[in-house]
Amino acid sequence: MIRAIIADDEPPARRKLARLLSGHPDVSVTGEASTGIETVTLLRKCPPDVLFLDVQMPGLDGFQVLEVLGELAATAVVFVTAFDEYALRAFEVQAMDYLLKPATEERLAKVLDRLRSRSVQPVAEPPKYWKRVLVRGPRVTQFVDVSSIDWVEADRNYVVLHCGPAEHLVRATIESFAVGLDPADFARINRSTAVNLNRVRELQPWTHGEYRVILENGRELSWSRRYVSTTLDRFLPR
Repeated sequence: MIRAIIADDEPPARRKLARLLSGHPDVSVTGEASTGIETVTLLRKCPPDVLFLDVQMPGLDGFQVLEVLGELAATAVVFVTAFDEYALRAFEVQAMDYLLKPATEERLAKVLDRLRSRSVQPVAEPPKYWKRVLVRGPRVTQFVDVSSIDWVEADRNYVVLHCGPAEHLVRATIESFAVGLDPADFARINRSTAVNLNRVRELQPWTHGEYRVILENGRELSWSRRYVSTTLDRFLPR
């Protein structure tokens, strides 16, 4: 069985492609995503055999999704877009194929035949998260160990890495940066902040289901209710 994920911000396009794929008994659509961030999360959770990837999506575009994930091992990538000017770049990033919208049964069948001929095997490799990040400064460029980060703070089109007394500025959004952090060690605690859980000394209940986060260095951060349940539930004994 070929496992497929469809990533496209247009629901009608996702529905049509899913319908076309349903005509092939050996293909199973295991997930759908409408944004770049959702796509990265889904790929890490359920790696597919083939990813049908739209180029233009909110958050991260198709090419940025691949940059965040790095090499996708056995996962075949098929770009699906209404714009043929991306074709050359798609093959530069070693996409298996390129589908122009609206996709047709005949064209999709050829893509799947190519996929079958590759004898795609399920991806068994674990997710790869950053161990260090490259920080470019006006005078010095350096590697910063992710384990040294206390918390990450959004600053418009940048993020600030707080590492003890040092601060480093990286050009990235908090969304794109956070997906490279191991969720076993880091958690988003509000819209603009991700914290290293190894630096948390205690949580103090606050109003409306929120928490005050007290770090080992005494720094106080706020954990908003929206992010509490999606993170803390992971650490409850089962």
